[in-house]
Amino acid sequence: MKNRRLKVRRNDPCPCGSGKKYKRCCLHKENSKDIEADKELYFQKYSIRLKEEKDINGIRKAGRLALDTLDLVESQIRPGITTDDINTLVHDFTIKNGATPAPLNYRGFPKSVCVSVNEVICHGIPKERVFKDGDIVNVDVTPILNGYYADVNKTFFVGTPGPDAQKIVRVARECLKRGMAAVRSGNSIGDIGWAIQNYAEGQRCSVVREFVGHGVGFEFHEPPQVPHYGRKGEGLILIPGMVFTIEPMINLGKKDLNILDDNWTAVTRDGSLSAQFEQTILVTDNGFKSLTPFDL
Repeated sequence: MKNRRLKVRRNDPCPCGSGKKYKRCCLHKENSKDIEADKELYFQKYSIRLKEEKDINGIRKAGRLALDTLDLVESQIRPGITTDDINTLVHDFTIKNGATPAPLNYRGFPKSVCVSVNEVICHGIPKERVFKDGDIVNVDVTPILNGYYADVNKTFFVGTPGPDAQKIVRVARECLKRGMAAVRSGNSIGDIGWAIQNYAEGQRCSVVREFVGHGVGFEFHEPPQVPHYGRKGEGLILIPGMVFTIEPMINLGKKDLNILDDNWTAVTRDGSLSAQFEQTILVTDNGFKSLTPFDL
């Protein structure tokens, strides 16, 4: 598919014989045909629904709300508040802005946001746990705005972090940055996973295998799955219009985990710290755009 797009360069004479440059003549027509063919192929073969411009704009607006929500959360995080306080904050702000919190009642999840502290890898259910100085906390936000979903999370410091907390948050942040940098049309999903795994393990951290990134936009979770480990060149080829999350979960210790009795909360088996960062990514002709952008 990549080679098909590169047969004629933009500034080459148009194959139709008009005497014009390809970019000034038939490029748009052929790209339109290619896009429609890709949409049909990826839906029929992989159940992946490529996003059009109106969909991308809708996801971007949901993403802006998600980022505003995380900014509000960050302003309130401090020792002494509870994970349930964060849930109330997120729920009320989401509703106030005309959206719905996607996690609430999703497959039985009882709250409006996932709040994961220290050894909790993901899917922490907000309850009465009190933040302490030196904790790290991941807050994972997914609003539904005008029918579109955007998914984003960050890991925050509570008070003054120790060296282990600083390390795992730094590594997790860099893992997302490197995974995003591997996104471009013609690359594979395996390229994303390899970039993340190679860096994390080089820092003597580990990558969680059981939870992966995923398509998003029309639904909370769509195809494809996006593992945060892998080999270069393996897996599905990326094409423009794909929208998915990259959300590496990185452990300071080993990759193994346990699921608690609530059937949601995932914790590191060895009790080590775990951190995560996530953005919703659009594959473009020239690389990628984040629909939930924040500095890394």
